[in-house]
Amino acid sequence: MELTIDSTKQLHNGIQMPRFGLGVYKMTDREEALRAMSEAISTGYRAIDTASLYGNEREVGEAVRHSGVKREDIFVTSKVWNTDQGYDNTLRAFEKTLEHLGFDYLDLYLTHWAVEGKYPDTYRAIERLYAEKLLRATGVSNHQPHHLERIFVKAHVKPMVNQVELSPQLTQEEVRSFCREHDIAVTAWSPLARGRLLEDQVLRRIGEAHGKSPAQVVIRWHLQNDIIVIPKSVTPARIRENADVFDFVLSPEEMAAVDGLNRNERTGADPDNFNFDF
Repeated sequence: MELTIDSTKQLHNGIQMPRFGLGVYKMTDREEALRAMSEAISTGYRAIDTASLYGNEREVGEAVRHSGVKREDIFVTSKVWNTDQGYDNTLRAFEKTLEHLGFDYLDLYLTHWAVEGKYPDTYRAIERLYAEKLLRATGVSNHQPHHLERIFVKAHVKPMVNQVELSPQLTQEEVRSFCREHDIAVTAWSPLARGRLLEDQVLRRIGEAHGKSPAQVVIRWHLQNDIIVIPKSVTPARIRENADVFDFVLSPEEMAAVDGLNRNERTGADPDNFNFDF
């Protein structure tokens, strides 16, 4: 499959989700966030991933409205935070998210973490929002296979997306295999392992062979692995660099070399051992 910045992945309900987008975690300065989002959209990004926790849903909505690109051509994801989970609370949280964004629908809404005792009901609320056509797709984030299996017991529509921490140092083979078996698309957050991989000599050597940076090699590795990827940056040059990954292809040997960097090492929390109270 030839990949371009406009490439999409078809979710199991037929919706096309961009394979490449912008993550906006920690973009808390309003003007900086707006500049970054505007730069990304003008570069060709057609997906933005936010969350109520990030505190920048208003800026996402503003950037989309002022972009000159049609609303329906930009895929926006948000997430319900842990303290807002449960059936009724999730419905109320979604109303606030939609109000902050200034939209009349959202492309994808995710359960941010699998809060014990709440996440199945949180997903039931997301299903209701989907049935009411306020969402184009349903999903979860940071869910392990056993979390998904519990959701399946009562779900009428299984999640279409699972967003997890995923990088060459945390390849998440078990989660990816489970999601592939159940036709759930996987999105990678922290795809560059928060910069920890950028000095790796394997990635440098592969990058030099293609005239690319280690970051570009890692982003390309995600894309060739059928993983939706949402690298984060507020730096215009880096935003453009992250998108410049569609003019080269990693060989099977290079893909295997990147696979070999796996250490099952997280930069974020373990979904099975997480403090849900903040």
